[in-house]
Amino acid sequence: MRPTTDLVRGAIFDALEAQEVDLSRVLDLYAGSGALGIEALSRGGGWCDFVERDGANVAVIRENLMLTALAERGRVHRMAVDRAPERLAEPYSLLLADPPYDDDAAPATLERIAASALVGSEATLVLEQSYRRGPPQELPPLELTWSRRYGDTLVSIYRR
Repeated sequence: MRPTTDLVRGAIFDALEAQEVDLSRVLDLYAGSGALGIEALSRGGGWCDFVERDGANVAVIRENLMLTALAERGRVHRMAVDRAPERLAEPYSLLLADPPYDDDAAPATLERIAASALVGSEATLVLEQSYRRGPPQELPPLELTWSRRYGDTLVSIYRR
């Protein structure tokens, strides 16, 4: 697990606030410790679904939700991210994706998710990836609206 640094997390949410992004329904993909989804909830998000495959990380997310008193506003789903379009039905206003830097399947999975019903009519998707992967990924029908580099991390924001 490679957690998002405080600097990057702060930059992401400052950019989302500047773009007046809707935090009512959040989907945290490749959730890890749940830090991004929990940050969204702590900044006024209404609900967050966390998707994480690793059982130890699922336990960490649940514990972090309890510690932050946000457990009633989130649900953890233990599954691979590529299963999310079939298993989750709600459209989301904000999707957060922080795939492992070495996950070669992530770009295709994220393309599928971007074109799925998980993305609401005015949704935003945040992608955190290795800067070494090259320029921001195309995720049609979403449009890239913001991208910044923080050390080895590239953060890109896409809007519908």
